[in-house]
Amino acid sequence: MASTKQYFSAAGKPIRCKAAVARKAGEPLVIEEVIVAPPKAHEVRLKIICTSLCYTDIIAWRMKEFPGCFPRILGHEAFGVVESVGEDVDELKEGDSVVPIFLPDCMDCVDCKSKKSNLCSKFPFQASPLLHRDDTSRFTNAEGETLHHFLYISSFSEYTVIDVVNVTKIDPEIPPNRACLLSCGVSTGVGAAWKTANVEPGSTVVIFGLGSVGLAVAEGARLCGATRIIGVGRNSDKFEIGKQFGVTEFVNSKSCGDKSVSQVIIEMTNGGADYCFECVGLAALVQEAFACCRKGWGKTIVLGVDKPDAQLNLSSYEVLQSQKTLTGSFFGGLKPKSDVPILVKRYLDKELELDKFVTHEVNFEDINKAFDLLIQGKSLRCVIWMDK
Repeated sequence: MASTKQYFSAAGKPIRCKAAVARKAGEPLVIEEVIVAPPKAHEVRLKIICTSLCYTDIIAWRMKEFPGCFPRILGHEAFGVVESVGEDVDELKEGDSVVPIFLPDCMDCVDCKSKKSNLCSKFPFQASPLLHRDDTSRFTNAEGETLHHFLYISSFSEYTVIDVVNVTKIDPEIPPNRACLLSCGVSTGVGAAWKTANVEPGSTVVIFGLGSVGLAVAEGARLCGATRIIGVGRNSDKFEIGKQFGVTEFVNSKSCGDKSVSQVIIEMTNGGADYCFECVGLAALVQEAFACCRKGWGKTIVLGVDKPDAQLNLSSYEVLQSQKTLTGSFFGGLKPKSDVPILVKRYLDKELELDKFVTHEVNFEDINKAFDLLIQGKSLRCVIWMDK
């Protein structure tokens, strides 16, 4: 890791550094020299130590229409160190260890102050390619071309500028290649079990989709003391991976014969599961999950991102008569600035197991290899080191 002096020598001035720029949809990222402006009021500039690749980056990279836009610096799961701060920044200082998080947490609005919500009303989440307060970018190239941001973070750059509402200070004892996992996917899954569902000890959990988020749900359910954790998917090989995260049983949706998955689950659980999590992003699976959660107290939690125009088709009478709950879980229901430090502590206390999520690590110049690994289904999380 670089010295403290190296981190802070450019405070108040633009920084020239390397970034992996997405110039066209679906084409390999290009390592270019970019200019990162100094932070404005309520902003900080971070030196990114490492970043991890989330499937949301893949989706945005492939998009040809808005909210896809180019040229752009992708990346939103990262660990960094505060290089410099703008005016009116009180909660962070140079040298702080932080994780950037796409979900704003201003700590001031009615939602951020409430225990009931993690959806900031002062800075509502939007798929904007620019920063919150002035709708401008802090990135240009040597020719003066504007480079767009991604999810307010843009961690595929050696330096980035982020609003303080999207930055969480954490304990520097956690290794960078574990801390970056808490920026998005792992926190979302663990939080969905811990915060949104409030999984009870001895309960039965069903997880539709055993990608990184689904496995993080399993990890969260394990931490909460669930007795049965049933994975549902189309690839039985995922069960062997899932066992490492606490999955106890597996249902292959292609091997259910003339029964639906929900029928199989209801029979396995003698009436339905206590908690069902949809982690794929398909309305049809949300309906299956709702169908196989137990009447009276069953909860169905939606984490998967479907197409904006996708519709659910539920029986109004069943919703009334079954007394089940159906809810979404954005960033696992976590409040970034207060709950993520708790997850860091649980990792340092050897409760939360993050190590098993990291299947590959590469250097920054090999970032396109990380894309290949995730697209081919060969990795869960690939950590990309900016300067190892």
